[in-house]
Amino acid sequence: MPASPPPTLPPIPVGGRPGGTPADLAAIWAVITGTYQAYTAGDRERIDSFLDPDATIWDSATPELVCGKAELDRVRDARTAAAAGTAEAGLTAYGQVIDVFADLAVARYWLRVDFHAATPELARNTAVLRRGGSDAGWLIVHLHEDVHGAAGT
Repeated sequence: MPASPPPTLPPIPVGGRPGGTPADLAAIWAVITGTYQAYTAGDRERIDSFLDPDATIWDSATPELVCGKAELDRVRDARTAAAAGTAEAGLTAYGQVIDVFADLAVARYWLRVDFHAATPELARNTAVLRRGGSDAGWLIVHLHEDVHGAAGT
C-alpha cells in the first residue's frame, strides 16, 4: 500500500480555533481598521487598496449582495447622494476575533457607528480575507455588515 503524502500544512487542532501568528493578526486588524479610517476620510482609493477587486459585500444599507468594484461604486454613489443628514462622524471597530487558515482569514468584530445627527449604531461584522496582492498583504474578499441596534452611550 502506498504511503500517504506528507501534509503540507500542520493540522488544525480539533475543538479549537486556529488563531494566528501575532504578525498576521496585527496585519489583518490593520486592514480592517485602515478600511474604516479611509472611509471616514472619504478616501475611496485607500479603501479599495484593502479590497479584492471582486470582493462581495453584504452592505448594511443595501439589500442586494454587492459583487465587485463596479457595483460597490454604484452603492457608494447612491449613499453619498442620500446621506446628507445621516453622515457618519466616526467608526470604531473593536472586540475582534480573528482566525487564520493558511492564506485565508476570518475576522469577526463589532463596529460602532457614530453619526453627526442620529443615534449611534452597533454592527456585527464578519470579514473574510485572503493573503495576496502585490505586496503579499491581506485583502478583504467578503464583508458582511449586520446592524445590531442602537449603541449605548
